[in-house]
Amino acid sequence: MASNLPEVPASLKTISHYLKTAQEHDTRDPIVSYWCRLYALQLGMKINSQGVEERKFLIYVMDWLETTKKANADNDCIIHEVAAQAYLENYALRLFLYADKQDRAGNFGKNVVKAFYTAGMLYDVMQTFGELTEEVTQNRKYAKWKASYIHNCLKNGETPVPGPMKTDEDNELDNELAGLGPGPSERNDEPMAGPSNTQPQAPYPSMGFQSWPQPGGGEQPPAPISSGPPSGPTNFVTNDPFSNVKAPTPPSEPEKPPGGFQPYTGPAVTSGEVPAPVFNATGVQLTADQLTKAQKYCKWAGSALNYEDIKTAIDNLQKALRLLQTGQDS
Repeated sequence: MASNLPEVPASLKTISHYLKTAQEHDTRDPIVSYWCRLYALQLGMKINSQGVEERKFLIYVMDWLETTKKANADNDCIIHEVAAQAYLENYALRLFLYADKQDRAGNFGKNVVKAFYTAGMLYDVMQTFGELTEEVTQNRKYAKWKASYIHNCLKNGETPVPGPMKTDEDNELDNELAGLGPGPSERNDEPMAGPSNTQPQAPYPSMGFQSWPQPGGGEQPPAPISSGPPSGPTNFVTNDPFSNVKAPTPPSEPEKPPGGFQPYTGPAVTSGEVPAPVFNATGVQLTADQLTKAQKYCKWAGSALNYEDIKTAIDNLQKALRLLQTGQDS
């Protein structure tokens, strides 16, 4: 049904970006597709200039959502908003981290631009569940700016600058430091005795977006501070210049982000080593997938409590308990 969606009326062009993102995920991820269309519908309903054509189109989207929800009645990430919020945040964050890593490595392909762009769209969609957190707001702002910035650089034949750009304050500080002349150690013919404890300065300030650790790193960077992305085109382009570029599939094992929903991946297993089966108190053998699912139920219950959704929290805890006790997923 989604593939037969009629053309978006001119007065509803503002929601076409989200409908395009939904269409791109119809096959690869129905959860993302569903919530993108729902968000587009909510935005479309707020537009005052609705004629017969606009109302007919929105009703079509509404029918698609109702049909899809009934067909996925057993999918918690479509039925329950708490589970959906955690899923979308994780998906968008994985795209964001992928694009940021490629950008900092100097890889400025269309896939990187599309990943930043799609992450920004999905962070918009998360407004369906309420006000965005400070971290998500900063990531959304940075992702949209970076997508627009890299796209414009490539369009104009310029080489993008990896990572966050310097602000005017940073440039003024550099000029002041340059005017001070060489330091004492540079004026002295002989080097100062003893090892230096000075760490090499990063070529560009982090602006609140810390460099992500390489795989296997033992430390997790601090959460982004409240300062936004560097000065530049923070308003995203009106038309989608990436309509013909497919967003890359987020990596299944993302590096540790600075906060946000974390999927349970289980302990690492070395090559050739088979994890020992886990038995509960009743003697039922539990597989790794069952333990992972129980972990998810507990996470969803905790998220539900944050929103004071007691019913959903109890429901997920009961599912986790049943799975752990009997090995059966209700």
